[in-house]
Order: sequence, then structure tokens, then C-alpha cells
Amino acid sequence: MNLERGETVAEDKNSGVIQNQDRINKLIDGLTLFDDDLMSRVFDKNIEATELLLRIILERKIKVISVNGQEEMKSAAVGGRNITLDVHALDENGEKMDIEVQGNSEGAHIRRARYHSSVLDSRMLKEGQEFKEIKDSYVIFIYKHDKFQEGLPLYHIDRYVRETGKLFEDGSHIIYVNGNYKGDDEIGHLMQDFHQTDPDNMHYKELSQGVRHFKEVEEGFWMSGGHPFRTDRSGTETVIPCVKQYRNMQRNMQKRKRQS
Repeated sequence: MNLERGETVAEDKNSGVIQNQDRINKLIDGLTLFDDDLMSRVFDKNIEATELLLRIILERKIKVISVNGQEEMKSAAVGGRNITLDVHALDENGEKMDIEVQGNSEGAHIRRARYHSSVLDSRMLKEGQEFKEIKDSYVIFIYKHDKFQEGLPLYHIDRYVRETGKLFEDGSHIIYVNGNYKGDDEIGHLMQDFHQTDPDNMHYKELSQGVRHFKEVEEGFWMSGGHPFRTDRSGTETVIPCVKQYRNMQRNMQKRKRQS
């Protein structure tokens, strides 16, 4: 009797392991660059991919000297709100870029872009430097949908002098990217890649190589604290990624299955 109960428990545990593995595989297969966890890891330290992204969005050549994913910036004010940048890049001229992805339909409040911009600017000058020395900053939001519903690929937010209509060139730039844009051009191909789950079907090798590494390469991806799932604000279940654990977990599951 006890043996039968033990066997039943073992079968239940094994079934749970297999179901958990299936859930993980399904969620991993469905991830796109609109998932901020995947996006941050694909671009982290990946200068080639970051230069591609910025060249297309900024419509100019750019030389990136450093790029970090999931970088926390603390508020200068005591008790102030800190922010975590999906991707933080610095170019050869000292200009800073904050690149954010927004996958849920609710989106981020437009004043979030203002706050991110202010935090970037607050770290540009050292004591004794003049204000004219501050470099340009860019806050780029890549939305999965069309934020402003005008069908344009890009929306540039800049300050103007109301009375004259002339541009107020203070060096602060906010750009919204329309993830629904499907044009047969560079930005259209870029957004198609952001929607793509299969790296083999991507236009740009700089992106496909990074996505493939984290989805397929052994020691590429997953698990965090033994619990691979989380639920975002919209109620959608996603995988929590980190480094080196997913394939080891798969092997352990397969070993348990053989031993059962």
C-alpha cells in the first residue's frame, strides 16, 4: 500500500516536471524582442546590434562605445524614484541613449519619458562643468503598438518656441517607435524582427544572432531562484530569464524522467 502511494507520488511529481518543462519551452519559443528581459540581454554589451538599432532609428551613423542592459539609475534626490533602463548606450561623442521596449497595450505614461530624460541629464555634468557642456540625450520608446495612431514609423518629440515655431535646440530628444509599422524599409524590417519569435526568420543578423544565443545555445538562458514564471501587469505569464541555467534544468528533468 505504501509502495503504491509512493509510486503514485513519484508519477505525479514526474508529470509536474514534464508539464513545467513544456510550459517553459512554450514560453521561451514565444518570446520576442518586445519582452524587456530578452531585449535587455540581447543588447547588453552587444555594440554591433545597438549600433544597428540606433542607426536605423536616428537615421545617421553612430559609433557606440558602451552599452548595458537593465542598468539601474538612482535618483539624485533622497527618497526619489529610481529607474532601470532596458538598454543604456553611450556614443563616442558622449551622447547618452535610453532604449525602452513597451509590449503591453496600456503603454507607459508620456511623463515617464520626461522623467527618464531628466535622470539621464542629471548625470552628464561633473562639478565645475558649464551647462553648455552637457551632451545630447535620447529617450527612445519602442512600442509594440502605434502609440499615437497616425501610422507613422517614428514620432519625434522636441521642444519648440511657441510664438515663433522655431526649434528650441536644448539637446533633449524623445522618440517613439511604432512597432506596428510594416513598411518595406529598414525601420519596417527592424520592427518585423522585434515581432519575430524565430531568429532564422529575422532580417538582421545582428539581432538574430543575439536572440538565437539566448533561446538555443546551451548555457544561454533561464531560471531565476528556481521559479521561472512571473505575471506582468496585464496578467500575462512570462519567463524570468537569467544566465546559464535553463539547459542544466532540462538535463535534470530528463534524468529524473529516466530514473522514474
